[in-house]
Amino acid sequence: MFQDFQDLYHWVDIQGHRIPALPRNLGITVLFLCGAYWASSILIGHTGGENNSALVFVLAVALISLLTSGYRYGIVASVVGTFCINIFFMEPYNAFSLSRTGYPVAMISMVVVSCVICALTARVKKQALEAASREKQTRELYETNEKLNAEKAAIQLESDRIAIRESILRAVSHDLRTPLTSISGTVAVLLSSPEVSEKNLSMLMDVKQDADSLIAMVENLLSVTRIQDGSLPLQKREEMLEEVAGDALLTTRRRFPDCHAELELSEDILYLPMDSILIRQVMVNLLENAVRHSGDTLHIQMRLYRQDDWAITEVRDHGRGLSPEVIQAVSAGEAIPLSGDATRGMGIGLSVCQSIIKAHGGWLTAANHPEGGALFSFALPTGGEGT
Repeated sequence: MFQDFQDLYHWVDIQGHRIPALPRNLGITVLFLCGAYWASSILIGHTGGENNSALVFVLAVALISLLTSGYRYGIVASVVGTFCINIFFMEPYNAFSLSRTGYPVAMISMVVVSCVICALTARVKKQALEAASREKQTRELYETNEKLNAEKAAIQLESDRIAIRESILRAVSHDLRTPLTSISGTVAVLLSSPEVSEKNLSMLMDVKQDADSLIAMVENLLSVTRIQDGSLPLQKREEMLEEVAGDALLTTRRRFPDCHAELELSEDILYLPMDSILIRQVMVNLLENAVRHSGDTLHIQMRLYRQDDWAITEVRDHGRGLSPEVIQAVSAGEAIPLSGDATRGMGIGLSVCQSIIKAHGGWLTAANHPEGGALFSFALPTGGEGT
C-alpha cells in the first residue's frame, strides 16, 4: 500500500513538473489555501469557536512550502491565511478586527510560526538537493574510477604483452646470431678453397648472402627491442657525419661487391653529437634496402648536407620506388606494413631506422623521387636536441 502511494506521488510530481514553475507554484498555493478554508469551514460547523483553524492553515502553509520552489509562496500563504482566519473564523465573523484581546498576538505568532516552518522546509529541501547532487557526483566518480581502472588494466596487459614479445625476440635473436655467424664463417672458408666447383661456388655464394642477410636482420631485431625498452642507451659523442657515412658505404660494398654507391658531400663539415654505431646502422639499412629492393644497384647515391639546425642525409636509388603505404608509414612514424618487399626484411630495417632516429631527436621520411626511384631522408639535430 505504501509503495503504491509512493509510486502515485512520484507520478504526480513528474506530471506537475511538466507545468511551468510560476503557474505550478501559484496553483499549489491557491489549492491548499482553498483546502484549508474548506476544512476550517467544516470544523467551525461542529466545534463553534474552538475550530483550530489556525492549525489547519499552518499545515497548509507547511505543505505549500514543501511543494513549491523556495519559501516566498509559503510566506505569502501564511499572511493570506492569517487574514482569512481573522475575517472568517474569529468573531466578529466576515469582518477584519483586532479589537479582541489576544488577536494581534495570535496573528503575529501565526505569521512568525509559518515563516519559521517555511525557512525550515526550504532548508530541508536544499539539503535534500545537495545530498542528491553529492550522490550523483559520487556515482559519476565511481563510474569514472571504474573506467580508469579498466583502461589501466588494459594498458598494463598490453605493456606485459609487449614486454613478453620483446623478450622472446631478444631470446630468439641471441640464439640465432651464433649459428648464423658460424654458417657465414664456414661458407667463407669453403669459398676460399680452390677445390670448390663453379656450380657449388654459386650455391655457396647464395648461402653466404642469405646468412649475412639473416645476421643483419637479427642485429636489427636486437637493436629495435633494446631501444624500445631502454636497455640500449645512446652513447652520444661529437662525430663527423662524413666519416660515419664513409664507414657505412664500406660495409655495404663489402656485403654487396656489385653495388655501386656514391657519396656526395657538401662544403660544410657536419660535426654533431650522435651515437655513431647506431647512425652507421641506419645508413647501412637504407643502403641495403636500396640494393635489395630497388631493382637497381648501379645508381645508388648518398648525400649529406646542412639545412638550418639539421644535418640531412639522403639515400636515393633509381629503381622501382616505394608503395604509398610504405611512404605514409615511414613519414608518420608508424609500423611499416609487411607487404611486398617488406616481407624480406625491409619493414624490420626501416623500423630500426625509425627508432634510432627518433631516439636522437630527429625525423625520417620516405618519398618517390620525381625522376624515379626511392628517396629516404633523415635529419639529426646539430646542437644535440631536436626542435
